[in-house]
Amino acid sequence: MKKRLLIALMLVMMAPAVWGQGCAVCTKMAQGMDSKSAKGLNGGIIYLAFLPLTLMGTIGFIWWKHNKGIPKN
Repeated sequence: MKKRLLIALMLVMMAPAVWGQGCAVCTKMAQGMDSKSAKGLNGGIIYLAFLPLTLMGTIGFIWWKHNKGIPKN
Protein backbone atom coordinates (compact mmCIF):
# COMPACT_ATOMS: atom_id res chain seq x y z
CA MET A 1 0.00 0.00 0.00
CA LYS A 2 2.77 2.44 0.90
CA LYS A 3 4.60 1.65 -2.31
CA ARG A 4 1.54 2.44 -4.41
CA LEU A 5 0.97 5.67 -2.54
CA LEU A 6 4.59 6.69 -3.07
CA ILE A 7 4.42 5.91 -6.79
CA ALA A 8 1.17 7.86 -7.16
CA LEU A 9 2.66 10.82 -5.32
CA MET A 10 5.75 10.77 -7.53
CA LEU A 11 3.64 10.67 -10.70
CA VAL A 12 1.56 13.63 -9.54
CA MET A 13 4.70 15.60 -8.71
CA MET A 14 6.20 14.93 -12.14
CA ALA A 15 3.17 16.10 -14.12
CA PRO A 16 4.30 18.26 -17.06
CA ALA A 17 1.68 20.91 -16.35
CA VAL A 18 3.09 21.45 -12.87
CA TRP A 19 6.73 21.58 -13.92
CA GLY A 20 6.07 23.58 -17.09
CA GLN A 21 4.65 26.63 -15.34
CA GLY A 22 6.90 29.44 -14.28
CA CYS A 23 6.57 32.63 -12.37
CA ALA A 24 4.95 35.24 -14.63
CA VAL A 25 7.02 38.04 -13.11
CA CYS A 26 10.29 36.18 -13.74
CA THR A 27 9.25 35.42 -17.31
CA LYS A 28 8.37 39.05 -18.06
CA MET A 29 11.57 40.27 -16.43
CA ALA A 30 13.73 37.76 -18.32
CA GLN A 31 12.19 38.79 -21.65
CA GLY A 32 13.37 42.36 -21.14
CA MET A 33 16.93 41.41 -20.20
CA ASP A 34 19.99 40.95 -22.30
CA SER A 35 21.63 37.53 -22.60
CA LYS A 36 24.14 38.04 -19.80
CA SER A 37 21.53 39.18 -17.28
CA ALA A 38 19.18 36.33 -18.21
CA LYS A 39 21.99 33.83 -17.58
CA GLY A 40 22.58 35.48 -14.21
CA LEU A 41 18.88 35.13 -13.35
CA ASN A 42 18.95 31.44 -14.31
CA GLY A 43 22.10 30.94 -12.23
CA GLY A 44 20.40 32.56 -9.24
CA ILE A 45 17.39 30.27 -9.58
CA ILE A 46 19.69 27.22 -9.66
CA TYR A 47 21.61 28.56 -6.65
CA LEU A 48 18.41 29.03 -4.63
CA ALA A 49 17.09 25.59 -5.61
CA PHE A 50 20.32 23.76 -4.75
CA LEU A 51 19.91 23.65 -0.94
CA PRO A 52 16.30 22.37 -0.81
CA LEU A 53 16.97 19.79 -3.51
CA THR A 54 20.12 18.62 -1.73
CA LEU A 55 18.24 18.31 1.57
CA MET A 56 15.39 16.35 -0.03
CA GLY A 57 17.84 14.09 -1.83
CA THR A 58 19.81 13.43 1.35
CA ILE A 59 16.69 12.66 3.38
CA GLY A 60 15.39 10.40 0.60
CA PHE A 61 18.70 8.54 0.37
CA ILE A 62 18.87 8.02 4.14
CA TRP A 63 15.25 6.81 4.17
CA TRP A 64 15.98 4.43 1.28
CA LYS A 65 19.11 3.03 2.94
CA HIS A 66 17.26 2.59 6.25
CA ASN A 67 14.29 0.75 4.69
CA LYS A 68 16.35 -1.26 2.22
CA GLY A 69 17.27 -4.02 4.70
CA ILE A 70 13.84 -4.40 6.30
CA PRO A 71 12.09 -7.60 5.08
CA LYS A 72 8.54 -7.24 3.77
CA ASN A 73 5.66 -9.13 5.38
